[in-house]
Amino acid sequence: MNRIEKAFRNGTAFIPFITAGDPNLDVTEQLVVRMAASGADLIELGVPFSDPVAEGPVIQQANERALAAGVTTDGVFEMVKRVRKQTDIPLVFLTYVNPVYTYGTERFMRNCADSGVDGLIVPDLPYEEKDELLPFAKKHGIKLIALVAPTSQERIRMIAKEAEGFVYCVSSMGVTGVRSQIKTNLSAMIASVKAANDLPCAIGFGIASPEQAHEMGEIADGVIVGSAIVKIIEQYGEACVGPVGDYVAEMKQAAL
Repeated sequence: MNRIEKAFRNGTAFIPFITAGDPNLDVTEQLVVRMAASGADLIELGVPFSDPVAEGPVIQQANERALAAGVTTDGVFEMVKRVRKQTDIPLVFLTYVNPVYTYGTERFMRNCADSGVDGLIVPDLPYEEKDELLPFAKKHGIKLIALVAPTSQERIRMIAKEAEGFVYCVSSMGVTGVRSQIKTNLSAMIASVKAANDLPCAIGFGIASPEQAHEMGEIADGVIVGSAIVKIIEQYGEACVGPVGDYVAEMKQAAL
């Protein structure tokens, strides 16, 4: 059983997202350890990029802050190595095709494996082009996490059939960000995934409140929260570790 599988074995998994290097890599290291101790089951780390097309303003600004602070992909890998000395929590990178290509796909996947990254989410990688990355990911034991969206419809089963690790179910159209209501028929989306592949399904995009986390936890195997946490980091800066830990603990309990 790999680390990602372990994340879903004790009820609904709570999956926080943060941008690596916002406000700096030392704080990111502290955040990962604290979120793991606060009940997070798997953590998504955004690799800073200048054009994160799937992200709303909150996470775009976090990318800008990290890049302005001089954060590099190599720096993120080194930070993950330090984290791995402190916690065994599953870690998944969220990044885009361009940074992987620029870094070198083989080198990127090898460094993921060497540093202790378990999976990779690439929102701008179309299903039809997954073989640009998949052979390299498989070679180094990195799970390439598939995304399905409300518009996927008949594509959902096709994508899910070949998915691995877990399936990221996008709750709403558009970019990431807090939403007051999530109106997509997520139960039907998850049923389509499960009909093709009995992998865990985690819902992301728009979840911010304990009530939303509980609602999503009733129908999914995992609940992903990003923008709401990044807002706390923006608000508190280097003093964000405690407030983020408290929020994660509250959301984990709500998601169960």
